[in-house]
Amino acid sequence: MTERQSHSGIPLKPVYTPADAAGDYAAGLGDPGAYPYTRGRRPAGSDGGAWIQHELSGEGTARRSNEQFRYLIAHGATGVDVIGDTPTMAWLDPDHPAARHAIGTQGVSVCHLGDYRDLYDGLPLDRITVSHSLPAPFAIAGLYLAAREHGVDPARLRGSTVQAPFYCEDCGYASHMPFALRLRLAADSIEFATRAMPKFHAFLEDTYYISDGGLDAVEEMALGFVEIRYVVRELLRRRVPVDSFAPRIAILVNCRMDCFEEIAKIRATRRLFARMMREEFGARDPRSLAVNVTAHTSGLTLTAQQPVNNIVRGAVQALALVLAGVQAIEISGFDEAFRTPSPEAHLIALRTQQTIELETNVTKVADPLGGSYYVEALTDELERRITEMVARIERQGDPASLCDGGWFRALFQDAMERHARQVREGRLRKVGVNVHRMAEEEDTLLRAVAERKFEPCRERVDELAAHRRSRDGGRVREALVDLQRVAEGKTGNLMTPLVAGFAAGATMGEITGILRTAYGAPYDPLGHLKAPA
Repeated sequence: MTERQSHSGIPLKPVYTPADAAGDYAAGLGDPGAYPYTRGRRPAGSDGGAWIQHELSGEGTARRSNEQFRYLIAHGATGVDVIGDTPTMAWLDPDHPAARHAIGTQGVSVCHLGDYRDLYDGLPLDRITVSHSLPAPFAIAGLYLAAREHGVDPARLRGSTVQAPFYCEDCGYASHMPFALRLRLAADSIEFATRAMPKFHAFLEDTYYISDGGLDAVEEMALGFVEIRYVVRELLRRRVPVDSFAPRIAILVNCRMDCFEEIAKIRATRRLFARMMREEFGARDPRSLAVNVTAHTSGLTLTAQQPVNNIVRGAVQALALVLAGVQAIEISGFDEAFRTPSPEAHLIALRTQQTIELETNVTKVADPLGGSYYVEALTDELERRITEMVARIERQGDPASLCDGGWFRALFQDAMERHARQVREGRLRKVGVNVHRMAEEEDTLLRAVAERKFEPCRERVDELAAHRRSRDGGRVREALVDLQRVAEGKTGNLMTPLVAGFAAGATMGEITGILRTAYGAPYDPLGHLKAPA
């Protein structure tokens, strides 16, 4: 990385002029709220510049996480965003032998409907957005059933859940399910939510988690579009009308420290999405063209050294996101290098968003950087590079085959090695790591808070045993048999028997195991558990 190039390796000029940003205004930009939505998905002034302000939460049990949600809402959060612990994200119950030492330590432990009841208890589900970094079919089933029990019409629910059929095995939490099953679950859950939860974004493309291992902005969005395009084609193959589901597609992007590149990336993403949906997939509803973009500031940019510096990083990234006009923001806590956010980190992150909104005046004008020679030139170049990379990947062959063949895994590994090398060699400067370092004994500010540990919630094992004893075993077996029948038939929507099984008291691990066996995979890929008779 030279001194004069972006993080993605785009050469930068010392100054930009009108010659760098020439083009037809209506075709390339348009007003905010107008095709191709480069300048924002809503007309200027329609929302006052506001965005959903939430913070990533989830720690220990569902009851403990519910307390986090209530704390944040009491301090002004307008939505909640929950992440599961490592076993949950790997689709394992907390009593699995491989799960017990990680229960609740990096997110919330949830595995059956009772957990979701506790998770949402007392929350105004009809007035806030509820976003999920949880296994999508269970997040949808749990929210749908819990809302009905709480007297909330599921048609009023707003929020999102991540769909990750392509990359979860390579750079996230492996579920050890065949690609065909992962794709079917994604498409089935999107279809189910389109009918039952029409305001809910059941198709959230999460480019954050794939990119925070070291991908640059071009790679992040190119891989995101490869996955979006494949899932859209699958839904169209099923004859699901594009305008029935496309309005509820959203993209969760990363935001790093290259301020203007991240702003240009988001503007290019909106334009690319609009053109793709209209010109390639035939969408006609304007809502199908104007994608919701939500964002998480980059955990990879945070450092264990001098953690107080992470507060500055979160503020800079959040400001870039506001200038880019995203619909929701969450800031990585200053202690993310050590743990999921502490109460102090949650409050600092939320107050950062509120300060930007209320004190800086940056929300008064839509797309305030629109027309900047530099930003427009960078937006055009990012669009060109993302488009080229998508085409290059799709020319390699069927993306599903590339996924099964390890092509994407190699890309992720190369990116991680590249990032580590850039930091090690000082080409990517990080304050406190390779520049402006200080002795560890001097690095005391906030470290005591950041290093506060959280012990595994092993009591969840006994709680789950009690749950299994208290449920109607015959009803559970009947539901799982029906689920296996539908899964083996390779037709029919899996969400119908999955929701019924969840309502009967079946656990996520049991349901997932049945689905694996229906697709010829081991019930327990780690070899500890036997499939039930």
